[in-house]
Amino acid sequence: MSAYSALAEAGYRAYTRDKTTLFFTFAFPLLFLVVFGLIFHGQDVAESGRPYIAYIAPGVLSWGVGNAAVFGVGFVLMQWRRDDILRVIRMTPTPLSAVLGSRYVLAVGIGLVQAVLFVAVALLPVMGLELAAGWPLAVPVLVLGITAFLALGAIVGSYARTPEAVAAVANFLMVPMAFLSGSFYPLDAMPSWMQAMSWVLPLRHLNDGVSAALTDAGGGADVAVACGGLVAFAAVFGAVAFRVFRWSDRT
Repeated sequence: MSAYSALAEAGYRAYTRDKTTLFFTFAFPLLFLVVFGLIFHGQDVAESGRPYIAYIAPGVLSWGVGNAAVFGVGFVLMQWRRDDILRVIRMTPTPLSAVLGSRYVLAVGIGLVQAVLFVAVALLPVMGLELAAGWPLAVPVLVLGITAFLALGAIVGSYARTPEAVAAVANFLMVPMAFLSGSFYPLDAMPSWMQAMSWVLPLRHLNDGVSAALTDAGGGADVAVACGGLVAFAAVFGAVAFRVFRWSDRT
C-alpha cells in the first residue's frame, strides 16, 4: 500500500469513527437551511424578484462545504504536528503532496455527500427549491471550491498550535465571509460597495457558481467565471500553504 493510500484510509477511518464531528459536519449547515428556509418560505427578494430559497440554498451549501474543508484540514494538521505525527511521517519517504492529497480526497468526498444531502432537503416542498437543467455543473464548482478552501485550511493549520487557535482563526475567516459573500443574505439586497468588495472573497465565487448551476442564475457563463475565480484562489492559497507548511512545532 502506498503512503498516499495508507494516509487516505487512516483519515477516512478516523473521520467516520468520530461520530460527533461526523454529525455536526452535516447537521450544522442543514440547520441554517431549515431555519432560513422556513422564515423566508414563499418570499421573494425585492431587488431581483427571485425567491429567497434560490439565494439561501446555494449560499448556505457553499458556506457549509467551505467551512468543513477549512476546519477539517486545519484541525488535523495542527493535531498531527502537535503530536509529532507529521515529524514521524517526514522520516519516511512520504512527500508533502501525499499528506495533503490524502486530506483532499477525503474533503472532496465529504463535500459532495454534503451537497447531495443538502439539495435533497432543499427540494422538499416546505423549502421550495427548484433545480435548473444545468445542475450537474455544480459538481466541478464544488470540487474547485473545496480545493480553494482546503488550501486555506492548510494555511490555518500550519500556523495554529492549539484547537482553540484553529477554531478562532477559522471562524474569524469564515463567519464574516459568509455574510459578505451572500451566503446568509442575498447580495442583490446589499449596498453596491459591499457587492464590489465581495469579489475578493473566494466564497463569493463559490456561491455564484453553485447558484448559477442549481438555479440557473446567470447560466453557464457565470459558472465559468466562478470556476476561473476559484482556480485563481486555489493556486494562490495552495502556493502559500506549501510555503508555510511546518512538519513540527519544535524549533
